[in-house]
Amino acid sequence: MEAKPAHLSPTARVILGLLAAAPRSGYDIKGVVDNSTRFFWAASYGQIYPELKRLAEQGLIAAEAAPEGGRRRTTFRITDEGRDALTAWVRDPDLVNEMRDEGLLKVFFVGLLEREDAIAVLEAAREKYAEKLARLREIEPLAAGADRFGPLEVLQYGLGMSEFGVKWCDENLKKLREMD
Repeated sequence: MEAKPAHLSPTARVILGLLAAAPRSGYDIKGVVDNSTRFFWAASYGQIYPELKRLAEQGLIAAEAAPEGGRRRTTFRITDEGRDALTAWVRDPDLVNEMRDEGLLKVFFVGLLEREDAIAVLEAAREKYAEKLARLREIEPLAAGADRFGPLEVLQYGLGMSEFGVKWCDENLKKLREMD
């Protein structure tokens, strides 16, 4: 029987996954997150840098000085132990399927508002879905050029969910506007 994977924080999972593809600095990791996983799993600098330190202390990544210009810069690479931990986590059938969407939470409570205010909340939600859809379409060529299975498929999921979100808002805006 295969051993259970070591506990990795959500931010550690993102970092190890990105470092498995290529060595990167904390700044580089944040840049990749902002154009990929952010749409379903965000990570801030305040999460990334402490986690890089923890992962290095655990021997899951290694830091290498990589000065650029006159600035100090540290590049991190995944170690064999880190790759093993990442692979064990990816293979582990246990997963948490949790969605956090403040817009949906607001819509859940929108019935507490006057109709015009409720309409404004749904219009704002629609705008956010439409903005996300546009942003995902901008980065679609990057995912389409990925050299492995996964990034494009997750992007397609995001496109579908965003398209659904826009349509869902339109349908519910129509309902609200037709209410007596």
